[in-house]
Amino acid sequence: MNYGELHDVVVEKLTSSGDGLAKINGVVVFIENACPNDKLRIKITSVNKSFCRATIEQILEPSAYRVKPFCPMYSVCGACQLQYIDYNYQLEVKKQIVQDAMHSIANLDIDVPLTIPSPENTHYRHKIQYPIGQTKNSKRILAGYYKPHSHEIVNIKYCPIQPEICDSIIDFIRINAREFGIDAYCEKSNKGMLRHVLIRHSNKTSKNLVCLVVNGVVNESLSKFAKFLYDSSAEISGVCININSKRTNVILGADTICVAGEEYVEEEICDKIFHIGADTFFQINPLSAQNIFNYIRNFVRENYDEPVILDAYAGISAIGICLSNVAKKVVSVEENLKSVDLAHKTVELNNISNVEIHGGDAAEFFKTLNDNEFDIIVLDPPRKGCSLQSLDYSMKLCRGRIIYVSCNPATLARDLKYLISKGGKVESVQPFDMFCHTCHVENVAIIKV
Repeated sequence: MNYGELHDVVVEKLTSSGDGLAKINGVVVFIENACPNDKLRIKITSVNKSFCRATIEQILEPSAYRVKPFCPMYSVCGACQLQYIDYNYQLEVKKQIVQDAMHSIANLDIDVPLTIPSPENTHYRHKIQYPIGQTKNSKRILAGYYKPHSHEIVNIKYCPIQPEICDSIIDFIRINAREFGIDAYCEKSNKGMLRHVLIRHSNKTSKNLVCLVVNGVVNESLSKFAKFLYDSSAEISGVCININSKRTNVILGADTICVAGEEYVEEEICDKIFHIGADTFFQINPLSAQNIFNYIRNFVRENYDEPVILDAYAGISAIGICLSNVAKKVVSVEENLKSVDLAHKTVELNNISNVEIHGGDAAEFFKTLNDNEFDIIVLDPPRKGCSLQSLDYSMKLCRGRIIYVSCNPATLARDLKYLISKGGKVESVQPFDMFCHTCHVENVAIIKV
């Protein structure tokens, strides 16, 4: 095959990156915006040794699963790439992505069940992070997501995957910031003030914590604007300012200052109250998170009588705190000290007496524990997965089961393969739809030690 060639193909399935997969004379072709069972005329855009890439020239026969995207900005915004696929079939697609990872990476022949849907698949995203820019001539403030494969901001006035109040707050900032002398940050020059706006929305209270991420110090005009923003709506619980002056793609800097109102929003999951700050790690979809936590809690309740549980990579110990009702004791470890402090406050807020919280590196903390000390170990690592050292210690410290929560099927499969090599037996892998209309999928794997 050569660049620019046209071919007619039928799409077999979707890959973990969201591309359609077809084959031409045995050669794999990845196709943007394709749906399984689409019959397409495609144009080859790049040729590699083992695969090609292509774009759609014409949809000859659309798949029965292809639908009209519900967002008017779909064609230019890169946030929700699977909107053109029927939601129920998205659940099938994500199941297949997990199944493929288990088979190809872990060499694991396991029946992955259907992805458990999100209770809401619009207005579900309760953490919003918009990069800020401005037009060259009029200097009008822009706020939205990036176009696919670029850092060009799509100015979004309405986003159907987030609560409508967030659109209003963003628009208020967009309209009023310049009146306070606040301009937008420019990546190329590393100049300008406002880099991002982050909003935490509470499903429990409908309140919103707003965080302005700025390049520089908190000056008088910025403080006045933050207070003006806070006074503009009773639905804003507080306004914080985060300082990030580094030339980096990382959104938040190390220092966050609460300028007006509260420095958190209150959320409720599994009958437990959590205080979520601007820089707190917490699932963006609280209703789907509750599905996951209840799934784990029900498994523990049905299989153990007051177990001793280790909650590793715990964040604010959300999983451990939700398991406290069915455990004799939960031992929690997290290296981010801000999260550790918030976990202590959450335990106190909920009058929980059987959760023991530790700050520090998980692998180092494991060295201080006894072999077979825990009935259950919960692992909820970042997207890159666990270190081999942490997996080794998990096998050594656990006398029952490891429950592994992962947002990355590939690294989950890699780590399951290692646990199997050490004698672990994978009993189940259950996908959950945490990130609706994207190719991302959350999973809970249960491993018998």
